[in-house]
Amino acid sequence: MNANSENATYDYVIVGAGSAGSVLAARLSEDPNVKVCILEAGRSDLRPYVRIPSGFVKTLTQPEITWQFKTEPSEGSGGRRISTTQGRVIGGSSSINGMMIVRGQPGDFDHWASLGNRGWGYGDVLPYFARSERYTGKGNGSVRGRTGEIPVTPMDWFHPVSETFIEAAVAAGHKRNPDYNSGDQEGVGYFQRTIENGFRVSASVAFLAPALKRGNVELISGVRAKRILFNGKRAVGVAFVHSEGGEESVVRARREVIVSAGTANTARLLQISGVGPANLLKSLGVQVVHALPGVGENLGDHYSARMVMRAKPGTVTLNQMARGVSLGWQVMRWLAKKPSVLTLTPSQAHLFCKSAPNVETPDLQCVFVPGSYREGKHYVLDDYPGVTGGWWQHRPLSRGYVRARSTNVFEDPVIQPNYLAHTVDQEVMVAGMKIIRDLLHSPTLSKYLVEETVPGTSIRTDEQMLDFCKAHGSTGFHLVGTARMGPKSDPMSVVDDSLRVHGLEGLRVIDASVMPAITSGNTYAATLMIAEKGADLVRGVRA
Repeated sequence: MNANSENATYDYVIVGAGSAGSVLAARLSEDPNVKVCILEAGRSDLRPYVRIPSGFVKTLTQPEITWQFKTEPSEGSGGRRISTTQGRVIGGSSSINGMMIVRGQPGDFDHWASLGNRGWGYGDVLPYFARSERYTGKGNGSVRGRTGEIPVTPMDWFHPVSETFIEAAVAAGHKRNPDYNSGDQEGVGYFQRTIENGFRVSASVAFLAPALKRGNVELISGVRAKRILFNGKRAVGVAFVHSEGGEESVVRARREVIVSAGTANTARLLQISGVGPANLLKSLGVQVVHALPGVGENLGDHYSARMVMRAKPGTVTLNQMARGVSLGWQVMRWLAKKPSVLTLTPSQAHLFCKSAPNVETPDLQCVFVPGSYREGKHYVLDDYPGVTGGWWQHRPLSRGYVRARSTNVFEDPVIQPNYLAHTVDQEVMVAGMKIIRDLLHSPTLSKYLVEETVPGTSIRTDEQMLDFCKAHGSTGFHLVGTARMGPKSDPMSVVDDSLRVHGLEGLRVIDASVMPAITSGNTYAATLMIAEKGADLVRGVRA
């Protein structure tokens, strides 16, 4: 940022230098005649815990680089508030996430199109998935990208218990799937990751850092967008502050303001800028610029739960490998650019499967890691050898909301996902628990595993299992949907299929908040795709 950045005018002002914002800044600045300003609440991502993959266990608890959001209590979460941490650092959540790339199923995007969103079917968005990625694994070359900015690499560190988990799944009738991002998601295998040469490659590293070198992108970090500025119904700029109670600064946009602040912050910013449900805005003392009842509604997330098994004596899991002398050896391997536990994602193996025979496509994502964490602790390893199996429902029907508490951008918004409110969600979660339990207790894994420690075999009935999921489940950190895409005829839609905010000019939303329905898997890949397509929509070009 130079001294003249604030109170200046640009072609585009982007709010948020996260996953979507980084892609947008890079693509829009490819035109040397375009000037882009990007506002970011966080600061530098040049931190060891950000760049070293296993550092994700530390980033989630660091308030200096995260939004320490918590959900509101609900019956589906056992009356608990759940931490749903989001990235507040350059690169956003791509700098703190689990680095696993899951596009979702073709039907996810065909469903978006069926809701009236032209150009968002699977065939339409596939080129944008491929554009971003540099896939180094084997697979279908017609659907995978090989020259993009984000490296997508196969697992290079393997544990015998993980391989045995895959064998157990195959023995149970699940196929081994070497490339779940090929358009056929179903099956078991290892995750693909955004890790290269032992380091996390975030959207900031891949997109924003190169864009900043062009000279036509200004990054203003450590600031919070206070409100979008309007001239009538046209967005013309953004007001922001460096600190609570600090002096207000302004940047103006000749062409467009683009909000890419993330699902929670995007909804909140629109609301305190006068765009949202009229009754909410009036209660906040905000003048209504344009009443849109859907702003902040339709919140979706993946709700996950986990089981832990104690391994037999003599079985070495991550619980031992990530401590003491063993950890030192792993550090040495990482420094020598050899496979190491320092380059692991939160889960190693996946199983995409159906909760019942009559389900058409997989509605569950199950995960396995050859390590275990203490109950109620943030990634604190158990003091005994253990493994973890987790699961979540792909397409939950429960919906919640995000609402600003006040116009103070230093006060967190209300986040209420309404986890497990729908009976179908409850049924699928219980089915997922049964699938994971059967695998962990299977004869194939019995040579390594000896005892279920969480929740324990006393939890047997469907009612007990549902109660366990409610009392011990957690967020997937996959917040989406609060500025849902849909035709103007849909009164709860916020943006059209060109991602323009209904009823306004010069204002788009381009991030995970525009998803009308959550995808079948981790949402990072789909967010990059939305940004790639969004950039073309802004520029008026086609893939």
